[in-house]
Formats: sequence, structure tokens, C-alpha cells
Amino acid sequence: AVYMCEIERHNPQVFQNQDTESFFRLEDSLPAAVGVTYELCAGIVDKPDLSLEEIACGEVLEECGYRVAVTDLRRITSYRSGVGVTGSRQTLFYAEVTDQMRTAEGGGRPEEGELIEVVEVPLEDSMKFAYDETLPKTMGVIFSFMWFQNNIAPRLPKK
Repeated sequence: AVYMCEIERHNPQVFQNQDTESFFRLEDSLPAAVGVTYELCAGIVDKPDLSLEEIACGEVLEECGYRVAVTDLRRITSYRSGVGVTGSRQTLFYAEVTDQMRTAEGGGRPEEGELIEVVEVPLEDSMKFAYDETLPKTMGVIFSFMWFQNNIAPRLPKK
């Protein structure tokens, strides 16, 4: 969806005649990178026999490569996203990970269309990252960084 919005922004004529059966041919396509966004680790709740926490732990392993125990998760809150389109309910969890918890490569499942690169943002750069409008990200990313700064960062040892 982000990529298509960029196509429309750069080539508004592409979507002008949507009612016709003819298609506009885009001569100069944009690089795929314009559709890439920074997002939190996430997954679809489609396993009724698993708790939200169990699903979250599975997604952390699949997408990021870290084995996190259900007991290591801290539930932050639930909220609605995509309220004008899907009205999805999302639940945000917090977990601390260490290098010793890394047991897999991560990266998601390419066969499901996932293209995931794990990104680490240094603590001192986190709020600059959150507010940098040139880095496309979800509201969940911004909220999670603000939550971390208010709830976890003040208790960390000062360097």
C-alpha cells in the first residue's frame, strides 16, 4: 500500500481513469525501497489454540530470530489501527532480548511475501528516529519508542 501511494504521488495520472478497462502503463517505475517501512514485529492472530503471548513469542522468533518465553513478555496495551479500513485490534508487548537469546536468522517467511530485516536503533538515537519523517514508519513504532523512553529508559544505568 505504501508503494502504491508513492506511485500515485509521483504519477497521479495512473489512477485518474479507474472506471475504464484500459490500464495506464508506467514507464519509469519507482524502486521497491519506497514501499519499505519500519514496523514492529507483528503477526496475525489466527491460531485459536494459542494465547496472544504464545503467538507473539512465535512471531519474535520467526521475524527477529530471538527465542522469548511467554513469561518474558510484558503486556503494554491494546489499540485499534487502520480504523478507516480494517479496524484491527493490536496488542503491544515489550520484551528484552540478549544476544544469547538469538537462535535463528529471523527475516520472516519469504514464501508468505515477508521481506524483513531486523534493525537495531541505539537508545540515544531512538527519539530522533521516531520523529524523523523521512523514515517511513507506523504509529505503533513511534508509540513504542515513546513508551520505552517514559517507562524503561529512566531506570537504565547512565553511561
